[in-house]
Amino acid sequence: METLLRAALIDWLRADPALAATLNSVTEEAPTRASHPWLAIAASASADWSTKNRRGREVRVALELHCRGDDPATAAELVRAIELRVEGLPRDHPGLTIVTTQFLRARAEQRPGNIRAMLMEYRFRLLEN
Repeated sequence: METLLRAALIDWLRADPALAATLNSVTEEAPTRASHPWLAIAASASADWSTKNRRGREVRVALELHCRGDDPATAAELVRAIELRVEGLPRDHPGLTIVTTQFLRARAEQRPGNIRAMLMEYRFRLLEN
């Protein structure tokens, strides 16, 4: 279910016209060649969340946005747009139903070369269809 969720999330983020116009790449892993800004799944992990009669998973997904800028507010609007899009992910997908989506934490850091990295972590609770 974790792989199905990752694929659904990437497809959902890529399908947003505003994000598509702003981001140069939305990928499952850090792109090997893409100019900034780009968004990728940095990591995910899952644990059992089954019920008596249905298989389930709790999946944590960390999305990482890379962009350039000196100002800490450089990507504030873009981060907000990504958060709204993730939180609007439809519940029903082939093979799974998303029961809950919850923002867990975020981290921002300035890296060498004027790169800003923002990490956004979410928890999804899923049931198998």
